Amino acid sequence: MKKICIIGSGSWGCALAIHTAKLGNEVKIWSFSEEEANTINNEKKCIFLPMAKMPNEVYCTTNIKEAVEGSDIILHVTPSKFFRETVKKYKEYVTNQPIIICSKGLETSTLSLLSEVMEEEMPKAKIGVFSGPSHAEEVSIGIPTAIVIASKHSDVQNLMQETFMNENMRIYSTTDVRGVELGGALKNIIAFCAGAAAELNLGDNSLAALICRGLTEISRLGVAMGGEHDTFYGLSGLGDLVVTCLSEHSRNRRAGKCIGRGLTVEETRKEIGMVIESIDNIEVAYKLSKKYNIEMPIVETVYDVLYNNLSPREAVTKLMTRNKKSE
Repeated sequence: MKKICIIGSGSWGCALAIHTAKLGNEVKIWSFSEEEANTINNEKKCIFLPMAKMPNEVYCTTNIKEAVEGSDIILHVTPSKFFRETVKKYKEYVTNQPIIICSKGLETSTLSLLSEVMEEEMPKAKIGVFSGPSHAEEVSIGIPTAIVIASKHSDVQNLMQETFMNENMRIYSTTDVRGVELGGALKNIIAFCAGAAAELNLGDNSLAALICRGLTEISRLGVAMGGEHDTFYGLSGLGDLVVTCLSEHSRNRRAGKCIGRGLTVEETRKEIGMVIESIDNIEVAYKLSKKYNIEMPIVETVYDVLYNNLSPREAVTKLMTRNKKSE
């Protein structure tokens, strides 16, 4: 039995709590919300996962020290825009336990990967990144899922596989932290575009082209930033891209549908009701493409939709009428 600390009580944090508690581990979740903590503790429910029930082995607290102290593994599962400020809240309580980043995104103000933020805040910590095609709604009810753990430390890879693997979750390992992290962050942008395309009734041909060319853009930038090319065709790249582009579970895809039917960004945020990583990271990806001089026409076009008043329908025409290219 391990003592697992989960930083964040959103859908993915709660899904991981349910999964690991069913394997016999003791789980403490930290939540910033007293209401969410009470719902988890008293009603054994997560408000974001109506089909799932929280096991008795899961306890939620708003005291971050209580959650972290004495744990064997820390899973960090907050939205990327709250990542650094949350790390600052608990880093003094960390001893030698590994910290596994389960959030997907980039830091807007610095254009940094979340692993880079963690290394700045806790340079001695052993870090891993946990990512892949893994909707919380499905993990929470035991639907078979495959994920990848990325870490420079083989003991962290082995610990995650030994602690979390069962017949419902298969975990692969890699040392390519940057590639796994970038695949998970950038695919949300393409899923956002997939939602807009669906709302415009563009059909299967358009969706296939978007996924294929979107993956090309993701891998271009990812390799330029130090990721390995093959990683982007694995679980955290192609796998996560496909599931996020195709599924109605995806809040990023649903957000794109909202924009596709003419809602503003603020109206979209209100309708989705949860953090939308794609909207938060489109500007970051656009700036990174300029920094690394990488051609990313899909990212540039969706940036124009959000920030330069380009309509979604005009965006399609803009992409389809670009100059001739070889594949």
